[in-house]
Amino acid sequence: MASLNVGNLGEYLREQRRTAQLSLRQLADAAGVSNPYLSQIERGLRKPSADILQQLAKALRISAETLYVQAGILDERDRDEVETRGVILADPTINERQKQVLLQIYESFRKENGLDTAQDAGHDTAADGPRTAGGSDAAHPSS
Repeated sequence: MASLNVGNLGEYLREQRRTAQLSLRQLADAAGVSNPYLSQIERGLRKPSADILQQLAKALRISAETLYVQAGILDERDRDEVETRGVILADPTINERQKQVLLQIYESFRKENGLDTAQDAGHDTAADGPRTAGGSDAAHPSS
């Protein structure tokens, strides 16, 4: 079990942990994983699930999408779209209808510029999850 091609993820996690000035044990506790398991992830011996990556990202106060890209779960070119969608959906200053309209506009610009959108790709971006429920219904704005 020498390498699962997650060495870059492990190195990246270690770098983020050190930048946050957290010990291995502190990060493991904050993320709700065992110290040995986190150590194995950092050394590239284990490939964590998307849920574990999300817990680690939350504990490190970084984007889960960034970890998904490092782990090969999410394509680099999809990251910007996922992060943009996430920012829009997380904004507490606008209501759900406004969020959906913004997403429609964003997707139409991406389509106009020849880029795949989540709708064109069949909503295959892992981080979208239930946050974009009804996304396909958003294709008909109420004017």
